[in-house]
Amino acid sequence: MNAVCTVSQYTHSLKFKRFVTYTEKLQNNSLLQPHRDIIKDFKCVTFFNCFFYKGFALSQQDSHINDGDENDVRGNWTNKREYILSMIGYAVGLGNVWRFPYLTYKNGGAAFLIPYFIMLVVAGIPLFFLESSFGQFCSQGPIYAWRAVPILQGVGFSMLVVNSLVSIYYNVIIAYSLFYMFASFQSPLPWSSCLSWVDTNCNITTTGTCNITSLPAANSTRENDTCSPSTTTVIPTQSPSEQYWDQVVLQRSSGLDETGSIVWRLALCLLLAMSILAAAVIKGIKSSGKVVYFTATFPYVVILILVIRGVTLEGAADGIQFYIGSQSNFSKLAEAEVWKDAATQTFYSLSIGWGGVMTLASYNKFHNNIFLDSFVVTLANAGTSVFAGFAIFSILGHMAYVYGKNIGEVAEDGFGLVFIVYPDALSKLPIAPLWSVLFFFMLFTLGLDSQFAGIEVITTCLIDGFPKILQSRRTLITLVTCVVIFLLGLPCVTQAGIYWVTLMDQFVASWVLLVIVLVEIIGISYIYGGNRFIEDIEMMIGNKSFSFWLWWRACWFFITPCLIAVVLVWSLATFVPPSYGTVEFPAWGLALGWCMAVFCIVWIPIVAVYKLIRAEGNALQRLQSVCRPSEEWHPYLEIHRGERYSEEHCGC
Repeated sequence: MNAVCTVSQYTHSLKFKRFVTYTEKLQNNSLLQPHRDIIKDFKCVTFFNCFFYKGFALSQQDSHINDGDENDVRGNWTNKREYILSMIGYAVGLGNVWRFPYLTYKNGGAAFLIPYFIMLVVAGIPLFFLESSFGQFCSQGPIYAWRAVPILQGVGFSMLVVNSLVSIYYNVIIAYSLFYMFASFQSPLPWSSCLSWVDTNCNITTTGTCNITSLPAANSTRENDTCSPSTTTVIPTQSPSEQYWDQVVLQRSSGLDETGSIVWRLALCLLLAMSILAAAVIKGIKSSGKVVYFTATFPYVVILILVIRGVTLEGAADGIQFYIGSQSNFSKLAEAEVWKDAATQTFYSLSIGWGGVMTLASYNKFHNNIFLDSFVVTLANAGTSVFAGFAIFSILGHMAYVYGKNIGEVAEDGFGLVFIVYPDALSKLPIAPLWSVLFFFMLFTLGLDSQFAGIEVITTCLIDGFPKILQSRRTLITLVTCVVIFLLGLPCVTQAGIYWVTLMDQFVASWVLLVIVLVEIIGISYIYGGNRFIEDIEMMIGNKSFSFWLWWRACWFFITPCLIAVVLVWSLATFVPPSYGTVEFPAWGLALGWCMAVFCIVWIPIVAVYKLIRAEGNALQRLQSVCRPSEEWHPYLEIHRGERYSEEHCGC
């Protein structure tokens, strides 16, 4: 009998084990007694499988598995393009638009690009390559990848906690973008002039002048507003865009102590953002991998359009000159703060230490060239940051020209740039609603594909932990995750919501990541063994020469960990309690912020102690056992383990 399928294709697969279990049940079925001998005959399993099992398997496995996947349990990316686009979409986020251009301007323009690209080479690319390789080798998420160093499995839990907290407030920022996008479908733009919703401190021509009036201090968000001393109450005036942000979008209260009510329009935008996100990731990488064809490429189209439009405006040349042109100040290179900003921006812009890089790479095929991919993604991320700066500063230059100000008086970063200054600048352009819709839709897509990985980290960690229970319930797990994140995000769309967003951003997505990444690289390089890790990588991409690995050894063993340690110590030494503009956070708010930061990293020592307690032997033996890879540490599929891991796991 010629079987279409061969036994060898199934005997070691989960599909085959499920099939055998099912056939055992069939043997006890009285209706199938006449065919019992056929079912029992092992030589005929393949015959039975070809005609019956395929339909059975499709009904049992989740839709995130395709027939062409190398890993028939976890699934793989449909093709390499989807992985690259997903990784670029994850790495390229809002920070590339609202932080990098301002840092470049602030730190000497073109001069800042020198330390930035140096930090990219000595820290960014090595860390990205390390995390990607770690995830791809074992095909596991950030928690169970640490079977390589069981004592540091808490690093994976810390990554999960940080990722979850960031996902909560990051989705709120996406909701802000949706709010502005919908508001842009009207002409003139609602923040283009002082309309009925403003107060007496609205000034359409400039900000920073003073009115003698009485207004809550919370209505001033600019730190550089100055007014002449007076015995009367002196309040800085605000532009229409600033008042629109405060009074219409946020309906901002006076501080963290005054929670106020839920801003329902923002809550609906949050619900819409989470609904779109859930629909995109409902089938895991199989669905999000299709969506990124648009969400990862559309921002580049908009940035290109904004650059072309921006450079044709009056004053645009001045903005670009301040960005990386003749106004660059190379004397800034002598200031240590510039190098610290470059290192910090490199770490954060590549999303290293969040768990997303490791998770997305875990769905690659085992022999994927992760080395080449790491260069493509990191250089694309850096190039996007530089390119976005031209779109930002060309239009800011035009805004400064209209107002008769210097670039420094209109340039900001963070929320102030994308939700106050830039909308104000767009309102001065012809066909302003068109440019505004494009810009905020771009922000929406930038945030959305970053969130894809955020949700994937959570679901992957859960499914990796309980594969027998949750593997076939991925859709349900994804929906529950999205609902929980939406509910936890509701406090961030109250009238005090912006304070919660700022607090979480400053305490969670800051020096905490440096701690995680430092422990990560020390654990892999020194405890697991950098040379052993290089051998693991060579199992995936092929053997390389000693000189090829010389640079990576220098980075992983010395340069990168030392750099991270310096930046971490410096960040803690120069830490300033966060505030929102002129609004200071209360003591209990700052204490809560520190609790969030501690909650993120406390899992590292907790899990280490737990592993030591569970180990056997005396103190030294326990320490040695939890510093060695566990028996479950190996390539996911047996076909890829080779002689090296087969010998290790049989105790040879």
